Amino acid sequence: MSIEIVALIMFLSLVIMLFTGLPLAFVLGGLSLVLSFFLWGSNSMLLVAVQTWGVMSSYFLVAVPLYVFMANILQRSGIIEDMFEVMQIWFGPLRGGLAIGTIVICTIMAAMTGIVGAAVATMGILSLPAMLNRRYDKRIALGSICAGGTLGILIPPSVITIVYAVTAGVSIGKMFMGGILPGLLLSSLFIAYIGIRCWLQPEMGPAPSKEERAAYDFLAKLVALRGILLPILLIIGVLGSIYAGIATPTEAAGIGSLGAIICALIYRKLTWTNFRESVFETAKITAMILWITIGARCFISVFSAVGGDELIREFITGLAVNRWLIIIFIQILLVILGLFLDEIGIILLCVPIFLPIIKELGFDPVWFGILFLINAQMDYITPPFGYTLFYLKGVAPEGVSMGDIYRAVIPFVIIQAIGLALCMIFPQIILLLPNMMK
Repeated sequence: MSIEIVALIMFLSLVIMLFTGLPLAFVLGGLSLVLSFFLWGSNSMLLVAVQTWGVMSSYFLVAVPLYVFMANILQRSGIIEDMFEVMQIWFGPLRGGLAIGTIVICTIMAAMTGIVGAAVATMGILSLPAMLNRRYDKRIALGSICAGGTLGILIPPSVITIVYAVTAGVSIGKMFMGGILPGLLLSSLFIAYIGIRCWLQPEMGPAPSKEERAAYDFLAKLVALRGILLPILLIIGVLGSIYAGIATPTEAAGIGSLGAIICALIYRKLTWTNFRESVFETAKITAMILWITIGARCFISVFSAVGGDELIREFITGLAVNRWLIIIFIQILLVILGLFLDEIGIILLCVPIFLPIIKELGFDPVWFGILFLINAQMDYITPPFGYTLFYLKGVAPEGVSMGDIYRAVIPFVIIQAIGLALCMIFPQIILLLPNMMK
């Protein structure tokens, strides 16, 4: 069979199998086994063993369970509740202050944990009832939690960033540094939108009464800052050690895990139950990531062996269009794929195909990687299947419907698209810190 027919069969088979609802790892691994057997016979079954060994022997993937463990310990340490109290004192007196404070907490949590679900679930439990009790409009309350929660994909130490870096063969440290300024840019855009919207429409995020505002004096604000001291020290320990060249990202993951345990000890939350649950949750998430990685590597190996990646590369690079139109086309394609696949699956399937094209067009792979992650962040809040939408619905109080959540995220999706465009137009937003690394 021709390359075109085999590639088409693989693509259609993948789409059909995904609609069956089977786990992505089984879909990718199973298709690669069946197709390789019919193409090359029983000897091709060694493909699975080779790809599995490649994943198991990857030193860089050791960072994944360490960062996941750090996130799980911090989620159970009580540190997030303290941060919420700090943000209530500092931002509560403002119009839309609780929503702004939610974005700030999510930004700090992203730099502490790198996992989306933790921020969305926690803020849905802590922040959402507080905003609704203060008579905030549902659109601001729900949208701020969903949008802020997605920052964990971009701001380091992001587990998704590690998966991209390992798949693309680029520096994890540079990818981490490349995500800081775009993450802060998006966080600032969210805050600016909330502040301006609530200033123009006070009913969206009403300020407390004068009596309530009087309780938030300057001294109380200064005293409250001790609640964010440990998170700041932990962030400096992890990201600062990477930026200064003191530790590799994998070693910094060990520093972060130790720091999380110390935080839990200080808050007296390091119980055997919390520790055991953190270990079990880490094992589940890590196993999911590694099984998808193995299945995707098998699938891409078969796709590459039949010449599918070369076929796509020649087609795209042969188009008589500006290279920026190709980048825009890839971004649109990633948005569409995000409706059907999770971000890890998209990375493992698309990066081996798109990265050679990006390099041939003269673009920086770190720059493209951060664009990839911003796009994945958009997928997390894009209806109808964005993960954060369902995370939030799971913890939202009665009276909050999926329709409310869908409507709430629309302005924030537009803001993320604006942030993506800014990072494309001004590459130094992404590349400034990686180029300054030692």
